[in-house]
Amino acid sequence: MLLKYLISLAILAGAGILEAGDDRPALPPPNAQSVVAPLPKAAPPPILSLPLYQVLDRFEVGAQVYVRSLLVEEDRQALWVGTSVGVHEIDLGSKTIRQTFTREQGLANEYIFAIGRDSEGGKWFGTNAGGASRYHEGRWKTYFPMHGLADYWVYSFASHPDGTLWIGTWAGVNRLNLKTGALELFLKELVNEWVYAIQVDDQGRTWFGTEGGISRFDGQTWHSWTHADGLGAPNAEKLPVSHNTGLGTRNRHDLGVMNGGETTYNPGYVFALQVEKDGTVWAGTWGGGVSRFDGKQWRNYSVTEGLPGTVVYSLARDGQGTLWAGTDRGVAWFDGNRWHPLMDGHLQQSHVYTLATAPGGDLWAGSRGNVFRIGLLTNQPK
Repeated sequence: MLLKYLISLAILAGAGILEAGDDRPALPPPNAQSVVAPLPKAAPPPILSLPLYQVLDRFEVGAQVYVRSLLVEEDRQALWVGTSVGVHEIDLGSKTIRQTFTREQGLANEYIFAIGRDSEGGKWFGTNAGGASRYHEGRWKTYFPMHGLADYWVYSFASHPDGTLWIGTWAGVNRLNLKTGALELFLKELVNEWVYAIQVDDQGRTWFGTEGGISRFDGQTWHSWTHADGLGAPNAEKLPVSHNTGLGTRNRHDLGVMNGGETTYNPGYVFALQVEKDGTVWAGTWGGGVSRFDGKQWRNYSVTEGLPGTVVYSLARDGQGTLWAGTDRGVAWFDGNRWHPLMDGHLQQSHVYTLATAPGGDLWAGSRGNVFRIGLLTNQPK
C-alpha cells in the first residue's frame, strides 16, 4: 500500500498537480478527506455602503495547473472542475473528491476547456485537441471529426430545451440529436468559425460567442453582430491590436499558452456570454471589456467603468442576482452602473477563466492553481 501511494504521488507530480518546492497544500489524492485549504486571517474589511464580498473557501490544484471550466450540479451537490491535467468531481457537502478522470479513466485528452450537461444528465468534456468526451452512468463515449464532430478543439456546450446539445469548436458548431446520435454542422452561418461560448435564451434562441463577433440562431434564421455594430469598448489601455482573420493560424490566442504572451485588443473576440430572462445579452471580450445588448444597441464597460481587466474570460450571476466577470486581473461584480473588483490578495492579479454559481448562491471561480468560493461577508456593517 505504501508503494502504491508513493507511485500515486509520483504520477501527480509528473502531471503538475504536485510541484517540487511548492509549500502550499496541493490537491490530495482521491481518498483524501478534504480539498479545502485554510485561508490566512485577513485584515478587517473597510466599512462600505456596498455589499462586502470575500473568498470563503479555496482548494489548490497545483501551481502550474489551469482551471478552465466549472460545472455545478445542484441535484447531485457536485462541482466538476476541468483542468489542464484532467477532471475532478467534488462533493460540495464534504469538500472531498468523489472521482478524478484522466486518460486512464476514459478521457481522450486531459486538457479540459469546457464542461456541459445534456438533457439526459450526461456530462460532456471539451478538450484541447482531443475532441469531446461524454460520461454517463459510468460509460464513456468520445467524439472525433471521424464521427462528425466539427473539430478536435472543443470550447463550449449548451443544452437546448428541445433536447439537443450544441457543441462549439474551432471549426464551427455541431448540434447533436441525443436520440439518433446525428451531428449537424453549422459553419458558414456563423460570423466566425472559432466558437468559445454558447447560451440559449428563454425563447429558445441560441447565441454563439466567436472570435469575430456574436451570432444568434432562432431555429430558422441567423443574425450576427460585430465590433462595427458596437460590440466591445474602445481601446482605452492602448493595447496592441490583434486582427481577426476568421480562418487564421491556430496558435493565435491559443488558450493553452496565452498567459505567456502579450495582452492584445480584439473587441469582437467573445469568450463569454450571459443571457438574461429579459432578453439582455452580456458578452465578455478580448480587450474590449464587457458589452451589454438590450436588443437594439450595445453598451460597453471597460476600466473606466471599474473593470479590473479588459480581457473577460467568464460571466455569471450568483444566487443573489449579482453579475460577475472573470478577467485577466481578477473578478469584479456589477452594481447596475459600475463594476467593483473583489479586493482579495488571492485573486486580484489572477486570470479568472471560469465562474459557476453554487447551490447556496455563492460563486465558484477558477484560475491557475486554485478554485475559490466567493460570497457575501456575514454580519456586514449597516
